[in-house]
Amino acid sequence: MSQKQKSRGRPSSQIEREPGGGGEEAPSTSRGPGGAASQRRAQASPAAGPRSQKQLELKVAELVQFLLIKDQRKIPIRRTDILRHVVGDYKDVLPELLRRAAERLEYVFGYRLVELEPRSNTYILVNTLEPVEEDAEVRGDQGTPTTGLLMIVLGLIFMKGNSVKETEVWDFLRRLGVHPTKKHLIFGDPKKLITEDFVRQRYLDYRRIPHTDPVDYELQWGPRTNLETSKMKVLKFVAKVHNQDPKDWPAQYCEALADEEARARPQTSGPSPATGLAPTASPVS
Repeated sequence: MSQKQKSRGRPSSQIEREPGGGGEEAPSTSRGPGGAASQRRAQASPAAGPRSQKQLELKVAELVQFLLIKDQRKIPIRRTDILRHVVGDYKDVLPELLRRAAERLEYVFGYRLVELEPRSNTYILVNTLEPVEEDAEVRGDQGTPTTGLLMIVLGLIFMKGNSVKETEVWDFLRRLGVHPTKKHLIFGDPKKLITEDFVRQRYLDYRRIPHTDPVDYELQWGPRTNLETSKMKVLKFVAKVHNQDPKDWPAQYCEALADEEARARPQTSGPSPATGLAPTASPVS
């Protein structure tokens, strides 16, 4: 694999050294009682208790997925969006979250998190490797910009036992800044993309769950997904995002292993599984 040209931006190793994530808010110009001092007191909220390593890892995994999705359009990622959609109450540990996310993106996915200009508070992901086909699929960057979102949904379905309620999908995607009722810069109408486009392309099956009030639907893998990827590849994607080994999920790993063995057996008829997810839907600008 060949090395791409180095980015002119500021490397991720400098990101976490910004004290307190400075620069994302302008200082107050109020001349009322208390002025800037009162604002500083308001911002100095009670320190959050120590987070467990598991809590930090979950937040880092969420941040990594958010950055991978936002990078699909190749538009700089704003710190304000990271704070709004992912960080939330973890703002006090933002430098640590960025440091861990940058390490995982570089060493696992082959991306370098770079700040475009000093104190610009905008970031991009620089591809440091020429991916082979399987690496690209596991990273979720093969094909169209919608592939990353599809991989995340496929991973959620598999980890939930091969079927997941639509409400659970949106609860998860909202944390990544993807809402069913809001137009998305990259994906256009996310609900249409997931419940119509991916379904029409046969990547997903979308069924109404009987006897539910209010009405709810479930999502499962469609037949095209089973032909173009595998449970093991999707499990590897999930494991990389969470910085874990696929074997850390024994039930899913055994299921993926059985699926690999079944695929390795000679096929008597029918098409052979292809490689590489490539949704044909174009994102709405």
